[in-house]
Amino acid sequence: MSQHHKKLSEVSYSVLDLVPITKGGSPAQSFKNSLDLAQHVEQWGYRRYWLAEHHNMPGIGSSATSVVIGYIAGGTSTIRVGSGGIMLPNHSPLVIAEQFGTLEAMYPGRIDLGLGRAPGSDQSTMLALRRDPRANGHDFPDQLQQLRSYLDENSRHNRVRAIPGEGQDIPIWLLGSSGFSSALAAKLGLPFSFASHFAPEHTVAALTQYKSQFQPSDVLDKPYAMAGINVFAADTTEEAEYLATSFQQQFLSLIRNHPGQIPPPVESMENIWTEYEKALVMKQLNASIIGNPDEVREKLQAFIDNTGADELIINTTMYDHKARVRSYELVAEITGMKN
Repeated sequence: MSQHHKKLSEVSYSVLDLVPITKGGSPAQSFKNSLDLAQHVEQWGYRRYWLAEHHNMPGIGSSATSVVIGYIAGGTSTIRVGSGGIMLPNHSPLVIAEQFGTLEAMYPGRIDLGLGRAPGSDQSTMLALRRDPRANGHDFPDQLQQLRSYLDENSRHNRVRAIPGEGQDIPIWLLGSSGFSSALAAKLGLPFSFASHFAPEHTVAALTQYKSQFQPSDVLDKPYAMAGINVFAADTTEEAEYLATSFQQQFLSLIRNHPGQIPPPVESMENIWTEYEKALVMKQLNASIIGNPDEVREKLQAFIDNTGADELIINTTMYDHKARVRSYELVAEITGMKN
């Protein structure tokens, strides 16, 4: 995609955390684990720590995304903390402007607002979130414009004002797993993050569209693209493959429509999934990187060469917290962030 192949050390790395809740664990423990991970990756040179909004998912603890961002930002000091993303159709733009205005006032210069247009849930959960059932993301550009106008310093002349919020410089990112968001990000001159960790087959097309249609803005003079990727790094290939089975089982339970907590890893998936289910899981996860440090280095480089991304945001869902922290540490060593 890009003529200039970036080296691993020329790309920024960030963390995407869904605050995994493990079998036999609790949300309380998951939040402690997330803060521990954030404190480690901050020392190792990761650039941002983003949390994702999902609802009605027994294995994901980040539903009250803004609250968790405040907790992580409060326990760290330099890493940027933000949403990857807030699903704007679930919320009133005013409330999000106030929440992120509050976060930015508490942790100045460290808050990112990544926005998605998917509901992050199912139909009945959507209704429980008090959303208009007809809202399907088509009004996302209008909602985005509303939100940006609340953050604009000129909104002090309006009848409805976001306080805190107005006049604050909070970077807004658009997130997407399709061409809609990449086209909108290009048109508005905003940074764009593509969810290649669960929509791998559209990655290159979406990022190519974003870069080719990009219009400079007062936010960015040239395109800035981030791509999500699942990474399971361990000291040996066997261990990495073993650790990744928790995520594969979790994904399988999603396909079966029985989402659950993160299960312990298993020696083999073969007696757990059917051939058809295996094919489905593998298709979704084919942008996953599983392996020892050398294998991860090679696959990360290939992914960067293929996508031309300026930044990678890494999702590592594992049952064992120490193994998860270790995976991020290995990536930091491989990429030269941690010497």
